Amino acid sequence: MYEKGGLPVYHSRKHRFTRDLGVCLLTMCFFLGSVSAAAAHAEKSMLDEHHAAQPDGPTIQFDPSFRYYQDRSAESIADEFLQNGYTTVRYFVVNENNVDRELVETLKNRGLSVWALVLGNGSYSVEGFPSDWPTWQMKLLTPVKDGYYRFSPHSKGYTEWKKRKLADLVKHIPFDGIEIAEPYFPEWDGFKRGAYGDVGPLAKADFYQKHGLSIPNFKDRSHPDYYLANRELYKKWVQFRVDAVNRFLNELINGQGGVRDTRKDIQVATWSLAIDAGADSVDKLREMQGLDAAEMISAVRPDVHFLQTHWPDWLKSQKELPPTYIHRYQNFVDQIRAVHPDIPLGVQADIGSNPRMVKDRHWYHSFGRVAGNMGFKTWTAYEYHLGKYMYEEAPKPVAVARPDRDQIIISFQKRIDEASAKTPGSLLILTEDRKVPVEPEQITVDGNLLKIRSAELPRQGFRLRIQHVKDTPIYRLYHKDRPANVIADGTVVQVSPSESKER
Repeated sequence: MYEKGGLPVYHSRKHRFTRDLGVCLLTMCFFLGSVSAAAAHAEKSMLDEHHAAQPDGPTIQFDPSFRYYQDRSAESIADEFLQNGYTTVRYFVVNENNVDRELVETLKNRGLSVWALVLGNGSYSVEGFPSDWPTWQMKLLTPVKDGYYRFSPHSKGYTEWKKRKLADLVKHIPFDGIEIAEPYFPEWDGFKRGAYGDVGPLAKADFYQKHGLSIPNFKDRSHPDYYLANRELYKKWVQFRVDAVNRFLNELINGQGGVRDTRKDIQVATWSLAIDAGADSVDKLREMQGLDAAEMISAVRPDVHFLQTHWPDWLKSQKELPPTYIHRYQNFVDQIRAVHPDIPLGVQADIGSNPRMVKDRHWYHSFGRVAGNMGFKTWTAYEYHLGKYMYEEAPKPVAVARPDRDQIIISFQKRIDEASAKTPGSLLILTEDRKVPVEPEQITVDGNLLKIRSAELPRQGFRLRIQHVKDTPIYRLYHKDRPANVIADGTVVQVSPSESKER
C-alpha cells in the first residue's frame, strides 16, 4: 500500500506522492458495476443484524485529507460510500492530531461502521508532535529521504506517545474499531537497497540489554559478526526484531492506559504483510521485516487479522495482477491457521497508489469473490477514490429521495460537477402533459448529491430527465487533464409523489 525507500509511496494531501439512501428506485436500472442502489440499502440493513465493528465482506479505506473529500459535506461522503455498497469504511489516519470527529459521527449516523487505521512504524506528518520526536527515529543502513518519518519500536518515548494518542483517539472519537497497519521494520530487499533498519542506537541498546552482544554487522563481509557469517548471532537478531514489533503492538493495545484499557468495547485488528515471493515467502518476510503473523496474533489477541498486499505485488498493473493473485498468499494463511485456527482473517489490496496499476470495479469485485472463497471473512482496498472507476466511469444516478414537498435529492455513485448540472436544460421535469426545465438557481450540488429545491415541483410522481452532468477531474489524484466523463444520454429517473399535504 505505501512502500517506503525507493518506490512509489503514498503521502497525505499535503505531501502527495513523492515517488514513482435512496427513497425511490430508478425507473431505469443503472448499475454501479454489480452494485445497485437496492443492494447498497440491503447491505445497510445487514448492519443492524451484525455488530458493526465486525464486518463481513467488502470494506474500503479512505483518507479524507485527499482533495476528493474536500469542498463537500460529510453527509455526501457518507452517502457516496453507501451508494457504492459499503457498510464498513476504514479511516486512514495520517496524523493522530488531525482527525475529523464530525465526519466519523456523520458516517456512523448513516449506519456505517468506521474503523481507524493508523500506521505503526512512522508518520507522514509530524505536525503537533512533541519536540523530541527526532529521537524516536530509526536509523537505516542507507539514509532515505522520502517524506516519511520512520519511528523505532525500540523508542520508549515513541511507544508511550503513540499509546496515549491511540487511547485518546478511541476515547474521544466514536470509532467502532482500530487497526495498526505497517508496524514492521524496513524493508523488503533492504540489504540490496540500503533501506534496512533499525540499526541505530535504540536497537543496539535494546539488543545489548537482552543478549549482552553487539548487533550483527551488515556491511563488512570480513567482519566476524557479519550477518551471513555469524548465523547464530543473526538468528538472535531476527527473533529480536519480531519480538520488538509484537511487544510494541501489545503495549499500544493491551498496555496500561492503552486502547483496550480505555475502550473495552473497541474492536482491534492487527496487520502484517503478504507477498508472492516463492515457497519461503513467510520466512523471508520474517527475516527482512520482523513480521510473524502467528506470533503477532498471540501477543496482541486481535479480533481480526489482515494480510496486506506488499508493494512488489500491488505495483503490478491490472493485466499483470489478476484478482486470483492472493491464492499465492495461502502459505501466510496456513502459517496463521496452524496456531490460530479460528481467528477471522481479512486481506487488503491496492487499487490505485500509482497511475500505472489502477484497478477497476470489476477487478475489486472479483478480488472479493476470490477472498471469500479462500475463507477470508472480510477484505478491503486502498484507497476508495483512487480506483480506475474514478477515471473511466460516467456519473450515474443510483437513488432518488424526496424528503419534503419542495425538495428532491439525487444520489450519484461519484462526485459531480455543479456547473454542468446547472447548464440550462440539464434537468427536465416530464409529466403526462408537459415538459418543464428546472432553473439553474433551483439546483445545488454537494459532492455526489444533486439537490433540487422548488415550490413548483409537481406533487404527484414524475420523471426527471438528466443530461450534461459531468464528473470532476479536478478532484482526481491523477489524470486531471483528461476530459470529464458525461452522464449517458437518455438518463431518466422516477421521482415519487410528495407525501406532504398540499399547501
